[in-house]
Amino acid sequence: MTHTVMRIALTTHSVNPRGGVVHALELASALVDEGQDVTLFAPAVAGETLFREPPCRVILATIEGSQHNTVALVDARLRALKTSVKACDPHSFDVLHAQDSISGNALAELTAEGEIAGFVRTVHHLDHFDNPRLAAWQTRAWRDADRVLCVSEVWTREMRDTYGIEAATVPNGVDLNRYSTQRTPHDERLRQRHGIDGRGPVVLAVGGIEARKNTLGLLDAFAELVKHHPHARLVIAGGASLLDHDAYARAFMERVAKYGLSQAVSVAGPLDDADMPALFRCADVLAMVSLREGFGLVVLEALACGTPVVASNIAPFTEYLDNSLCCWATPTEPASIADALARVIDGRHRTDFNRAVPALLDRMSWQASARKHLDIYSALLASRSLPTL
Repeated sequence: MTHTVMRIALTTHSVNPRGGVVHALELASALVDEGQDVTLFAPAVAGETLFREPPCRVILATIEGSQHNTVALVDARLRALKTSVKACDPHSFDVLHAQDSISGNALAELTAEGEIAGFVRTVHHLDHFDNPRLAAWQTRAWRDADRVLCVSEVWTREMRDTYGIEAATVPNGVDLNRYSTQRTPHDERLRQRHGIDGRGPVVLAVGGIEARKNTLGLLDAFAELVKHHPHARLVIAGGASLLDHDAYARAFMERVAKYGLSQAVSVAGPLDDADMPALFRCADVLAMVSLREGFGLVVLEALACGTPVVASNIAPFTEYLDNSLCCWATPTEPASIADALARVIDGRHRTDFNRAVPALLDRMSWQASARKHLDIYSALLASRSLPTL
């Protein structure tokens, strides 16, 4: 379908490399490739920049003041985004599309005040919040949207069955120009920087140390793996989250010490954007053993780099992966994770990188995602132009 040029505003909650932010940047780039006029709004403290610059207009919303807890942090970002969008003639945008609860609330408030006609919201996943204000913000961000999208069928069903929201599924994609099997001199430099000496297999986890990512379960599995692969390494990258995971991270480090694995476990934290393809290529296996996930974008990125994947045998992974594309593990059972890691490392499970992986990556493109977004945007604009009785 051919689309007229639309003025599209995409809003995200951070400048850091989290899944929803990556989604916003990749979608912005693909929409520009489709000839669309795109502006990306993101909150930032003074001196911060996006971890990757997309080929579109970027407006960084300045966060004012200091934030001493999660509620204050969310409120400051919400206010910054609202002020920034409001200052940019928001009625001139054909579509405003929030990728998260923070920016969704900014657009919900602008809608309630008559500053914009409405907005689209993508739900990547929902969290459980004990704090009532955080819970209310999360609900409002999808409840007040004109159209809700999800990146996987499991969350589309969740929105329908639990909340009565008819969402549309628009999956993520992968940038094959950025993620590939082509090794570079940067790969070796990264190996040296992180002490990857080639003596044992490298297990990589991306997303930081979080309960949702099941990092403790992965550590328990890794402790079993080193009994048979004593020189194995566990590298954990990422983790630039706005939520408070400190208690879980402390428990993780305490268990690392208890197992005597301080030399075998590396917590790399957020890395430069250019490091990630090299890090995937340096790993022998990606462990994606989350207990709850929106889509699992790093799975596609790892496979594109030629890195086998151990994945939780739950949706959303079961929606787009099969036994030829990953080795399954039961995330609640460390023994299952350890067995899956060993099967990949020992060569007892082989990923079909000749046919199945290329077919998956060809199907999961950001261009296809952008075109589906444009179909949804066009239908929304057409519905707004219908006469009312």
